[in-house]
Amino acid sequence: MEIAALAVSAVLATMFLLGYSANWLSGSGFFTNLLPFAGGVVLLVLAAALLLIVWWQARRWLGLRLRYLPAAVAATLALGCAWFVAHDGYTPVFTHFRTLVGGKQEAERVTLAHQVYAAYRRHDNGGLQKMLARAQPFDPAINEAARAFEVDADLLHGIAATESSFMPRDSRDGGKGLFQITAVPKSITREAARELGVAEPSLADARHNAYLAAATFKHYLKEMNGDLFLGLLAYNIGPRNGGLRFIMQQYGASDFATMQPYLQTLPRDYPIRVLSYALAFKLWRHDGKLLAYEEGDNAVHIQQMGIPGL
Repeated sequence: MEIAALAVSAVLATMFLLGYSANWLSGSGFFTNLLPFAGGVVLLVLAAALLLIVWWQARRWLGLRLRYLPAAVAATLALGCAWFVAHDGYTPVFTHFRTLVGGKQEAERVTLAHQVYAAYRRHDNGGLQKMLARAQPFDPAINEAARAFEVDADLLHGIAATESSFMPRDSRDGGKGLFQITAVPKSITREAARELGVAEPSLADARHNAYLAAATFKHYLKEMNGDLFLGLLAYNIGPRNGGLRFIMQQYGASDFATMQPYLQTLPRDYPIRVLSYALAFKLWRHDGKLLAYEEGDNAVHIQQMGIPGL
């Protein structure tokens, strides 16, 4: 218990110190940023070694008074660190730590996330309220499909909102129903049919449509190695033009940020639109209302809540 508590305290404290110093010393200057940061890491290691020596001496003194006192003190320290981390003031520091460790990938994720927040901010509140009202009859089917294929229900709602605005129909490009299903690989159709317990899913049935959408999205998300933006883009493109994987190989793109500029005739903003709607559904489910992004501390609250699936 003592070792586990000290390990938890050390991890949380290290994350805080690295995140705080990453924000304070951010930059590319060797003498002004990089060297001081590296020196700070060395000091952190030395301080940790010193604290361990101090603890080793203190635990003897504590153990003489009560056998379990060292473990109790260590557990109290860990709980104190956990309490501090759970508060909102830690969130910006943790964000800096994620940027420090995540590097280019995390920087791209943050940039794309702010595109989603900006898209949510531009939505007409009245239009979103109507969308939420139209979605209610389909909520049970969508939630059921999300559970069946272990995908985020808010994400599925966002896909349906983008595809059909919750007005199921047959479109001129061949899309059908709530999720505008077009070409679905046979393996995915069989998987959806198995979960539904039917021989052949009906695209006109909203529940069947939702199961096919959930199975298709999960397939493309796995194909894109869990990258949410690429998974959504692959879902929208489908197998046409050789599919997203072939298009990315053609342009030498490795992620959504490098792929976006090439999508002039393809839906470059599709993932952003889906996620902005998904964020609206998450806010409605969590807060019971749609918050205006630019009012008061709403932006901070929404960012702390996070984008569904991201």
